[in-house]
Amino acid sequence: MLTSAFRRFFASESAGGVALVLAAALAIALSNSPLEPVYRNLLQQPIEWRVGHGVLHLSKPAVVWINDLWMAVFFFLVGLEIKREFVEGELNSPRQAALPAVAALGGMAVPALIYAVINRGDPVASMGWAIPSATDIAFAIGVLMLLGPRVPASLKIFLTAVAIIDDLGAIVIIALFFTDQLSLTMLGGAAVCLVGLAWLNRAGVTRVDAYAVLGLVLWLCVLKSGIHATLAGVATAMAVPMRRPGGGSPLRETEHALHPWVTFLILPTFAFANAGVSFAGVTLDTLLQPVTLGIAAGLLVGKAVGVFGATWLMVAAGQATRPSGASWLQVFGVSLVCGIGFTMSLFIGGLAFEGQDASYETRVKLGVLCGSLLSAALGALVLWRAARPALSARASPPRSPS
Repeated sequence: MLTSAFRRFFASESAGGVALVLAAALAIALSNSPLEPVYRNLLQQPIEWRVGHGVLHLSKPAVVWINDLWMAVFFFLVGLEIKREFVEGELNSPRQAALPAVAALGGMAVPALIYAVINRGDPVASMGWAIPSATDIAFAIGVLMLLGPRVPASLKIFLTAVAIIDDLGAIVIIALFFTDQLSLTMLGGAAVCLVGLAWLNRAGVTRVDAYAVLGLVLWLCVLKSGIHATLAGVATAMAVPMRRPGGGSPLRETEHALHPWVTFLILPTFAFANAGVSFAGVTLDTLLQPVTLGIAAGLLVGKAVGVFGATWLMVAAGQATRPSGASWLQVFGVSLVCGIGFTMSLFIGGLAFEGQDASYETRVKLGVLCGSLLSAALGALVLWRAARPALSARASPPRSPS
């Protein structure tokens, strides 16, 4: 039985999934209406940030601020969740973490391989190999919540753990493969900030605003260093103390306070800014372009095969046990749901093809939308069908002895 904390978490994620759907639907509707120029101009509006008299001046389009600064706040929350799970949550022991960790690795490797095979021979298209490796936890949990008691609680916890490790994998991918030419000066400034964050933690400082201020300076240094600035959010989160000497948890309190803002403002805003795709001129040939097909196939087929295959191998080898109360068909259904890669896939797609022809942006969005929608629909169908016998058995009255 789920704890009240898990119930609140899943309920929030479900509502967050609805907010994401509405924001994405609005972006798509505007992109295919006479208001499309207004939508594009809104995203390209320059926003300036000045500190002092020329000490610091940043001027970027609104969409860049959303993707660089707002998503750093999202990654800060992801970092808090990852630390909590590894310190005292579902991943706090090697045995507990083994099954979702291996499942997540399979769910990242197989989609990337499928994409790479479909786009082999094209050096530009091949840069998108990491796009179908991500899982959108808000959408995925939303699908499971809509199915209610048809999905065992153990599978909801399993999916959450897989998605959190998946996010950790995405962070590593961004750090290793989407880094521009490095500025050693700014890297030095970032290193000083990291030392400062570690010192705050060791000194027992529990005021989260102290970490936030230093984290903002870290974000500026990382932004100018050539490494993607969102990683500063994760690094800052890792320094936030788990416990307060007098009682309470600064990390949990921050996570609880930040969660609604990320769920209902930051992620929907990101979806609104990045999901807009025009269907004008889209044909079957467009959908079968290698980039679009590679992403869609990676999410729909690769995620299901990778997550389910890795899970089955771990159980068959005696290294883990199947989630309690779940059949293999239900595990397969959840593996399909892992193919909902919306937010992170769009984010990585923007990084992969940054500076390339605008047609790549359209292909990425079409592939992510098609793959995610099909994964959600088929995953929900499999889970609904798999649960019917069990629900029928529970609903049937006991037979009287003859």
